[in-house]
Order: sequence, then structure tokens, then C-alpha cells
Amino acid sequence: MAVFGRSIFGQTVTHIDFNTARQIDRSHRRLLHCLLYLGINLFAGWCHAGALQVQVNDRDGRPVEGAIVTISDRRTGDSVDSRKWIMDQINLRFEPQVLVVPSHATVQFPNSDKVSHQVYSFSRPKSFQLPLYKGSTHPPITFDTPGLVVLGCNIHDEMIGYIYVTSAHWFGQTDKAGTFAIVDNNADAVTVTVWSPYIADAEKTLTREVKITGSTTLIKFALTKSLRNAPEPRPRNPDWDY
Repeated sequence: MAVFGRSIFGQTVTHIDFNTARQIDRSHRRLLHCLLYLGINLFAGWCHAGALQVQVNDRDGRPVEGAIVTISDRRTGDSVDSRKWIMDQINLRFEPQVLVVPSHATVQFPNSDKVSHQVYSFSRPKSFQLPLYKGSTHPPITFDTPGLVVLGCNIHDEMIGYIYVTSAHWFGQTDKAGTFAIVDNNADAVTVTVWSPYIADAEKTLTREVKITGSTTLIKFALTKSLRNAPEPRPRNPDWDY
């Protein structure tokens, strides 16, 4: 067999016999089989990925933004998280007002205001004070113990902030749509907890045991009480020795 002026795989050939044609055909089929096998495995892996989406709505059905969501499974040990954690002070406010960090996280407390602040906490997970300062004069603070750390300023009582320390494998905050989601191939049965200083619902109603299936699992927290106008809890009034 002879083929003249034919383009095969992008190359123009002037002659090709039957054996060469069969070899090209077999190579083409092997390539298609490899691509098909790869596609099937990628699709199967995607289908079996454990996806969980958490939705938080207020009593009127509106999304709650900024609520902390923690998701724990049976995995033990603290996960490694090398992110840089910052609790700033801007315009006489803690920024962000709520910060969720993993156990053993080190948090920096810069003061970006033009006035001095004296940051403190009497919370059991971490009690500390940062004497009057501006800028970044104090070293970072490490938060080893899970729990809620309530922050205050001894000079400006209206300043209230929160550091939520967690040992959960996944954590974050809800977006503007009131959602937080994870995808994990190893996830199975998990515990989901929601918290916010503005949520007034009972604590026991804000924790759920969930089994993640192969498809997306949606869990909804529909709050029954109105959101607080002011955050709670508030810091205790300190009595520092100057």
C-alpha cells in the first residue's frame, strides 16, 4: 500500500506501507485508552471526595456572615498550619473582631492606631497583658490551649475582640452567603460546631454529628433567636498595677 501527500499526526508523508499504518493505528488506540483511563479515574476520585457545606441563617432566614465553623473528625494530633496570624488595632477596634486559629498558633498584636492601647485577657485558655504601646513593640503570643479568649483594652472599654483557639482539623468563618465548605477524601463522620459572639442560641443546638457521603452533604443551622446587638461575652474589668 502507498499513500502520497497525506498528513498523518501532523506530518506529511509520501509513502507508507500496511505495516506502518497498523503501527500508527495501534499507537493511536493506546493513546486514547490511556486518556480514557486517566479521565475515568479522575472522575471517580472527584465523585468519592467527601464534601461538606455548612449553612448558617438567622431566625429570618438571612445568611449569617463571619460565624466560626469548626469540623472535627477522629484524626488525632494537631494539624500543621504555617499561616501568619494577626490581631490588629485600627480605629479603636480589634481587627478582625473575631479570629479563629489552630492550637499552638502564634498571634501578633500590632497597634496601627495613633493612640496607645493596653491589650489584655483574663480568659482561662490564655491570660496575658500587653502594657501600653504603639506599633509592634511586643513579641507575638502563642495560644496552646483550645477555647475562647476574650480580648479587651484597659484604656478603651468599648474595644472587644475574640480569639477562638481550636484543635479541629478544619475551621474557618462563613462567607457573605452564610456558608463554609470543605472537601476531603478521608472525611467520614465529623462533628460540626458553630459559634459567634452575636449568636444567642443555646450552645447545645450549635453542634451536630454528621456523616459525609460521597456527594456533597449540606447541613443547615437555622437560628431560633435574634442575633445580639452587642457581642458576648465581654471581657472582665482588669485592675492592673501601673
